[in-house]
Amino acid sequence: MKKQNKRAVIILGPPGSGKGTQSELLAEKLNLFHLETSEIIEKNLANVKKSDFVRVKNKKYFLFDEIKLRQSGELMSPPLITFWTKKKIKELAKEGEGIVTSGSSRTLYEAKELIPLLKKLYGSRNIQVILINLTEKESIWRNSHRRTCKLMRHTILYTKDTAKLTRCPFDGSRLILRKDDKPAVIKIRLKEYKERTFPLIDYFKKQKLKVIRINGSPSPAVVFRNVLKRLKA
Repeated sequence: MKKQNKRAVIILGPPGSGKGTQSELLAEKLNLFHLETSEIIEKNLANVKKSDFVRVKNKKYFLFDEIKLRQSGELMSPPLITFWTKKKIKELAKEGEGIVTSGSSRTLYEAKELIPLLKKLYGSRNIQVILINLTEKESIWRNSHRRTCKLMRHTILYTKDTAKLTRCPFDGSRLILRKDDKPAVIKIRLKEYKERTFPLIDYFKKQKLKVIRINGSPSPAVVFRNVLKRLKA
């Protein structure tokens, strides 16, 4: 087994704040595994049948119901998401991988389940939390304009240079607008973030975890430069 990379970075922020982009950049820079919650969810929800369910702590979670929640903009059932995420984290730690997460934790339930596990696997000193701030107006605009490629799920930010693209410049697959990136759905996602995710900051502070606040309005390159500066401070 390779030498353990004792580092876990948690990136939080509202929809469209660039969590995924910054996680990918940090993963490359710091040799971490990008643990993307949405990717875990999509893999587990692919090709499901109406009767399919996952049992967590003696409760059945029917996957068709979870799909409906996700498409509406509401958060999926925390025990189910936590079950999938904990399993992946344990696998990565066993392989010696350090991690950077985007989209996890999203609820207090998840945080109370995941933080003790991360402390056990990586140590409290090696866990850092990055909060990317973005206004509601910017969030809605970014999400309703960004597109994702169908093959590798690359996120293509909207600029004057990318506005007319129909194919992903990385893998050539068709660019699509995610169902949960429509303005009406984004507003629900923002409400969920404010009510269920943002309060985690207080929990992290009580757990004596360092929380780094970053302005998410500038370009991804500028945001990344600021993230690196703060991580090294």
